[in-house]
Amino acid sequence: MAEANPRPSRAERRRNTEARILGAARGLFAERGFERTTIRAVAADAGVDPALVMQYFGSKQELFAHAVRVSPEQRSTGGAEQLTGALLAALGMKMAGLPATSLATFRSMLTHPQAAERARSSLSEQVDQISAAIPASDARLRAALVTAITVGVVITRQLLDVPELRDADPERIAALLRGCLRALTDPTP
Repeated sequence: MAEANPRPSRAERRRNTEARILGAARGLFAERGFERTTIRAVAADAGVDPALVMQYFGSKQELFAHAVRVSPEQRSTGGAEQLTGALLAALGMKMAGLPATSLATFRSMLTHPQAAERARSSLSEQVDQISAAIPASDARLRAALVTAITVGVVITRQLLDVPELRDADPERIAALLRGCLRALTDPTP
């Protein structure tokens, strides 16, 4: 007699564990920011050992990079609204606090060629990820505009310390940006 619920394969268990870790990381980064989020806290929320988080992601910086990444699956499974939600969640995590290395790069990118190249490379990867999730002939332009908006908000809030953004509730900022980002990620009128 065949087993009614066969055990998931090792690959499926690995994907499920990775998804739990990323889900926990997204929640904690959004709530606490980069600096106050620990690998131990992520592991506890995901129900895994901290060593497993490190095995999957290597470092807190890499975990953060994966947590804010937008994938084509987010577009294909939920349409423009899910992609917009993912972008706003990533923005929320970034507004909560960027890693010190990212802040240093942003502070230096206008005066230091290596920092400028590092920022350009990182932003180019972000454009690649977002454009892959936008089904439009001008997807790269749309993705670049989304990236420019989110980077502008983060820099204005965290580095320039503009009071209107600094003091604003991140949920209110997200609510105001939702229509703009949705318009850029959804090529249909």
